[in-house]
Amino acid sequence: MIEILTSGVALGVHVPGLLLADRLRERGADVHVSVLERMLPEETLATTTKMKWAFHRDFRVALVGQRVAREVEIPRQAQEAMLASWRSRDVRRFVVFSGFWLPILERYGATEVDVCHVDSVVSPSFQKVKTSLSPRAIWLANADEGTLPYSIPVTHSPPIPWESRARRLLVHGGGWGMGTYRERAVELRSHGFSLDVVAYEERDVSADPGIRHFMIDPAWHPWHDDGYPPFGEVNSGFTRGKGHHGSFDLTRTAVATVSKPGGGTLLDSLWSATPAVLLEPFGAHEKRNAELWERLGFGIPFDKWRDSGFDMAMVEKLHNALLVARESLVDYSAELAG
Repeated sequence: MIEILTSGVALGVHVPGLLLADRLRERGADVHVSVLERMLPEETLATTTKMKWAFHRDFRVALVGQRVAREVEIPRQAQEAMLASWRSRDVRRFVVFSGFWLPILERYGATEVDVCHVDSVVSPSFQKVKTSLSPRAIWLANADEGTLPYSIPVTHSPPIPWESRARRLLVHGGGWGMGTYRERAVELRSHGFSLDVVAYEERDVSADPGIRHFMIDPAWHPWHDDGYPPFGEVNSGFTRGKGHHGSFDLTRTAVATVSKPGGGTLLDSLWSATPAVLLEPFGAHEKRNAELWERLGFGIPFDKWRDSGFDMAMVEKLHNALLVARESLVDYSAELAG
């Protein structure tokens, strides 16, 4: 039994955990996913939901909120229930996507623990928690070494050839809809680009015929179930992705994504061979993500692309570099399934 421990406050953490679970099950492994927020009381979850709306509506609030965030306080009774569940299933192997799980793993006496870093440096949840455990570090990208040591396949399908792609840009703000992507969408439309924009709420939707709007069901949260986010084009209903999240299907067909450089966004970029146009980062860890993607030739800062006159030849070069990189990726799920 492999227990995958995620957190629902960041889809860039939670979705890679779901992807890993799917890839392991395809290899015959017995896998269970636990989401940290399922142990929190309703009033705490309500506060978290309010924070998401505030962070979406003002990126400055989000940046301040990240700096003052504290370790999550899990009620003792909920911890005991989780420990009892692990004991009853005799769980021995853990993969951790959020540092806030580590104190509970200490209480369990876990010895086979992988910490899976979706970001290219240690992210805030692992920075804020001290542990006596000695977990194995699994890096999906490593900014210090400039490498991609492991990866989690998003799909088994090859990337769509460049010449077959719709000449559209996918513009989004990650799972919480954060950052300057809405302003950049307006600018890109003024230069004639057709866009797919992931809206976070109804008031984000414009009547511009050059923009297709998509959305995650605003009523859904990752602690509700183990499925991928319900996703769909605005006014067309929501569906669940099979084997991967629905937004990845947009990533695969776009010529580039335009977003802040979250770890989940980089994973999508890699497996779709879709270049990343990099917007302002959400904190120091995303800044390092952006620097790594540019260094590897997979992404370009928005300002630099603008200065080139939005040269599509530059973006195609990034696509080709991603195609080459995909050939030498090490599948973490294959190693873990053993």
